[in-house]
Amino acid sequence: MSIYQIAVDGPSGSGKSTLAKGVAKKLGIMYLDTGAMYRTCGLCAVKNGIDPKNEEQVNAMLDDMKIEVKFENGIQHMILNGEDVTGQIRTPEVSMAASSVSAHPKLRVKMVDMQREIAKSQTFVLDGRDIASNVLPNAKYKFYVTAPAEVRAERRLAELKELGDESQSYEEVLADIIKRDEQDMNRAVSPLVQVPEAVVIDTSKVDIEQTRDLLISYIEEVR
Repeated sequence: MSIYQIAVDGPSGSGKSTLAKGVAKKLGIMYLDTGAMYRTCGLCAVKNGIDPKNEEQVNAMLDDMKIEVKFENGIQHMILNGEDVTGQIRTPEVSMAASSVSAHPKLRVKMVDMQREIAKSQTFVLDGRDIASNVLPNAKYKFYVTAPAEVRAERRLAELKELGDESQSYEEVLADIIKRDEQDMNRAVSPLVQVPEAVVIDTSKVDIEQTRDLLISYIEEVR
């Protein structure tokens, strides 16, 4: 069976990670959450009192930062300097830190090199913000997943409540979503972009199973 890659891009809270995981499970292929890798970098900055927007400080951090991606029973775990931090990377603070650190070229090159190395070994679905445009520009399948900011804010609020975090209001979460969009789309290095050849999927109008099946319908290998 031939190896191919599926690139899924989209803004924060669009449902791209849930969709990519669902596609991977349905097709029996591997899923790489690239956002979790940047979140782990953001967490490293937070833990070490480093300003994630300060390029010099972040570059200095890279010398001592060791990130590993491990898969256990098909589930991705993020290891930071020997510690499994998978359960620590989903807070709003880490989310914003991830957006900031991912704008720095040296850090981004390090993560992209890791992602390409992982994805070349077998068929993978990757989600992020620059998968089709930068990480895997030759991916056979490219999708752009989106939804209005208001819908994404509602989802993120529900996600936070599931984690037991009720410290933020809907208005605060919406403001964070809008701020992150602006930051991701306007950064100088590998911004969030919809490549012309990507199939656009709006997740606000259909449920996750329908969205998953729609995406899979474009995959020639499973027709």
